[in-house]
Amino acid sequence: MVLFLFLAHLGLGIIFTLVLVSREAGVKFFRFNAGLAAILIAVAFAFRPATQELSGANLVAVAALAVAEIATVIYWATVGRALASIRPTIVAVACIAGLIALIAQAVATTVGGAFGARVLTTASFLSSAALLGGASTAMILGHWYLILPSMQVSHLQSIVKVHIASMVVRIVVVVAAVLVAIETWQPGLGPSFRYYITSVGGIFFWQRVLFGLGGPALLSYLTWETAKIRSTQSATGILYVDFFTVVVGEVLAKYLLLATRVPV
Repeated sequence: MVLFLFLAHLGLGIIFTLVLVSREAGVKFFRFNAGLAAILIAVAFAFRPATQELSGANLVAVAALAVAEIATVIYWATVGRALASIRPTIVAVACIAGLIALIAQAVATTVGGAFGARVLTTASFLSSAALLGGASTAMILGHWYLILPSMQVSHLQSIVKVHIASMVVRIVVVVAAVLVAIETWQPGLGPSFRYYITSVGGIFFWQRVLFGLGGPALLSYLTWETAKIRSTQSATGILYVDFFTVVVGEVLAKYLLLATRVPV
């Protein structure tokens, strides 16, 4: 389930962020990223919930993810070749289906939970997809300057801004989730989340904070400063490390959600 959520969120995040990249990046850039997103979602399906669990929100989540996958494959197969007039519609279908899938996944994960838990989990899934997608797309776009060195550096600066914004939102959601988990705990409900994060088991939480939030916060700032001086190769090198820290953090976040029911 951890891999299912992570791969689905990464694939959907890439789809979401593609609409923010200028066409100057070229047909091959969009084809590569669409293909990558389609592969990630296809692999995610291999780890989907068991067939007997596909009911209610789980069924909606898998169905919406399938629609997003089909739309992405169609986009990949036609970008730069045909169907130019309806391609925006294809992308819109993929994005809308992806949003539905994320919301349905959040509802399915919090079955029986309070309304606030569903809201926080939904915000967590949406911000996770945005952070993963922004980090991946920024990294690949930075690499693309080796292929198209004449491309304006403002495009890299724009996607780095998106990455920084998504990281800030992600941090806010995590802080809110931790505070709610601590404040809403009641005696008799088992060990509190405060106890968990101060125990030996809490090492996973602190790794998630260090690698998934602290690392990207520092590295995205360094990337922005490097992009401002138009050093695209240096910015790309930093983005590779940044993407790695985001991946580690979000995998740990999925594990912590399933282990503690706190959407960090």
